[in-house]
Amino acid sequence: MNRTRLLLSLILAVGLAPSAQALEILRWERLPLAVPLHVDEERVIFIDRNIRVGVPASLGKRLRVQSAAGTIYLRASEPIEPTRLQLQDADTGALILLDIVAEPARPDQPPLEPVRIVEGETTPARYGDLKAAGAGDGQNGTPPPRTPRETPAAVVLTRFAAQNLFAPLRTVEPVAGVTRVNLKRNMVLDTLLPTLPVQAAALAAWRVDDLWITAVRLANTSTRRLALDPRELQGDFLTATFQHDTLGPAGSPEDTSVVYLVTRGHGLADSLLPAIGRIDAASNLPDPSTRKKGVGHEK
Repeated sequence: MNRTRLLLSLILAVGLAPSAQALEILRWERLPLAVPLHVDEERVIFIDRNIRVGVPASLGKRLRVQSAAGTIYLRASEPIEPTRLQLQDADTGALILLDIVAEPARPDQPPLEPVRIVEGETTPARYGDLKAAGAGDGQNGTPPPRTPRETPAAVVLTRFAAQNLFAPLRTVEPVAGVTRVNLKRNMVLDTLLPTLPVQAAALAAWRVDDLWITAVRLANTSTRRLALDPRELQGDFLTATFQHDTLGPAGSPEDTSVVYLVTRGHGLADSLLPAIGRIDAASNLPDPSTRKKGVGHEK
């Protein structure tokens, strides 16, 4: 009998545990997550990532946002209409979207539980991710082979560079291993397209594994439309991709485009042909008056 009463007491104790200890699990599957708030009540979100929070300027001081060690603290000081927040992984650039709304809590309404955001099981593999290595890789003292990517690295880099330059931040697909590369100052690109009247300037560069990609801005300096042909590019390039296949006349909205150049083992500066200055043939000829006379010509 005593044992039965003890068991009942434990069951009642568990059943009557405060609901504040509960945790709401939200799975991120590329769909915005709804996170309601109560006015003047802090809600905690656990995400276990190094996160940057993007807050619309329209919220002003109505929402206090604090982030520390993979935990986000949200507190609304007044009602907030449905608003979207962007959580960005500082390491990979991945985005998680939160749809928040803040309303006053009813007198009989309990506090909202903390939220934990986890990766959804049905989330597809990210573009450019590494494939899983085989079980026998790296055995018998031999180094494991380089793990291939789901998509060729040159394609991944080109798409990543184009998105970073022209796409909204929320649409940029994160790619593991891609890092920004500093460009060489005052890089001369006169030999890149020597047969076309264009002005070239390097915009940005990234790297993954042993591949570099450099985005180069091309501006038409002539009054005619130019066709862009990768066969006219001069240099040691693995791939070359034009944003557009033509350039409009100078001064038109279509007079500027971008070419994405992928190089292996080094950056763009080491892949260009050396610039050859104009040689003044006359200045390099020996002066006849200083030419030494041969023995047979002496008088």
